[in-house]
Parts: sequence; C-alpha cells; structure tokens
Amino acid sequence: MSDLSGSTVVVIGGTSGIGLETARQAHAADARLVVTGRDQGRLDAVREELKASTATLDLGDPAGLRAFFADVPAPIDHVLVSGGGPIYATIAEMDFDQARAVLDEHLLGSLRIARECAARVRPGGSLTYVTGTGARRPGVGLSVAAIATAATPAVTAVAALELAPVRVNAVAAGFVDTPLSARLLGDDIERRREQLRATLPIRRVVGPADVAALVLHLMTNTALTGATYDVDGGQQLIP
Repeated sequence: MSDLSGSTVVVIGGTSGIGLETARQAHAADARLVVTGRDQGRLDAVREELKASTATLDLGDPAGLRAFFADVPAPIDHVLVSGGGPIYATIAEMDFDQARAVLDEHLLGSLRIARECAARVRPGGSLTYVTGTGARRPGVGLSVAAIATAATPAVTAVAALELAPVRVNAVAAGFVDTPLSARLLGDDIERRREQLRATLPIRRVVGPADVAALVLHLMTNTALTGATYDVDGGQQLIP
C-alpha cells in the first residue's frame, strides 16, 4: 500500500461526475492534481476549488493528447480516464458518424492514453479506466455502449502486461447518480432512483463518491493490475 500525499494525479474528464469526485478525494489525500475537460468554465471552477492545474483535452485528437502529456511534469504517478458517456440509439436510427467518434474516443483513445502512460507514468504507478456495464445484458439502443463496455476489460488486461510495472485497471460502473445520468434520463431520473432504492441489494443509489473511493484504492494498492472491478450496488444480480 502507498498513499497519495505529494503524488501527481492526472484526471482526464475531471470536471463533473466520477472524475470530479475522484479529483476531490485525491485533493483531500494531498495529491497534486492535473485535471482535463472540454468546458472552460468548469475547468476554471475546478482550478479554483482544488488548486489544480487544468487543460482542455479532446481524446479524439492524438496530437493534442501527445502535447498534453508532454507538458505534464514527469514523473506522473497516477492517471484516471473518465470521459463522457456513450450514445444510446437503435441500429436503425444510429448516426454512424457520431458512433464512430464515440468509439474512437473510448477505444482508440484508451490505447493512445496507454501509449503516453508507458513513457510518462513512474514504475508502480497506475492507469485506471472508467467503463460501464452496458454489455452485461442486451437492450434496445445499447449497441455502442456494449461495444465500449466489452472492449475495455480486454484493453485493460493487455495494457497491464505491456505497460508493466505500471499498473492498469478498470472500474465498471452501473447506474451512478451523476449530472450525466440526470441529463440522459430527464424527467425519469427520480423514477429511476426510486426503482434502484427498492431493488438494489444495497437499498440505495450508487453515487460518484462510491466509484471514486475504489479508484483511489486502485491507485494506492500496488498488488492490483489487469482487472476490471464492478461498482453497481449489486445491480447485475437482479433478474
């Protein structure tokens, strides 16, 4: 085990939801933060709140990604990748240009980040991906989410071997009560919360703090690499 005091933690997609909560918990653990996002206003708020270094970043921009990592002072101790969610659309109604962009960000973007981390993250440091559980059960409109969800554990396992002794893990989150979830569900968000409170074995809704706590554990527990860990409140156990 180690702690985060004085370590450099890079949070990619750290201005909202799971990424922001992870940044907050890392800040409370006395880490030095580098946080990326796409919204300048949110980045400014994070810089003010957490005294973090911030940068705009698009995972679909390989040159921009290389430039970002080149600017972060080495060595980096830990990297979290927590981007936006996938698209939800039936195959018949899918915008394939949009689907291609989302898959490029989630899949090739993950590989691009791994390549940068191979040279920039210290031995024994960590790279953690946040993914979902969309491939666990088939559902209408879930094809793109399923592709990303199914691929991330494979990318994680291969990267753990290729980047060793840098450790690589993934967190597979079920429903998490974030602003993204509220935006996607709209007026149905409270109905979904009530349903989960009634049916999940933990009898409450999973929040960003639950996922962030596991991410920090994966950063500090030096025995963990190559695996994907579920944080879903037992959601997959429900028939």
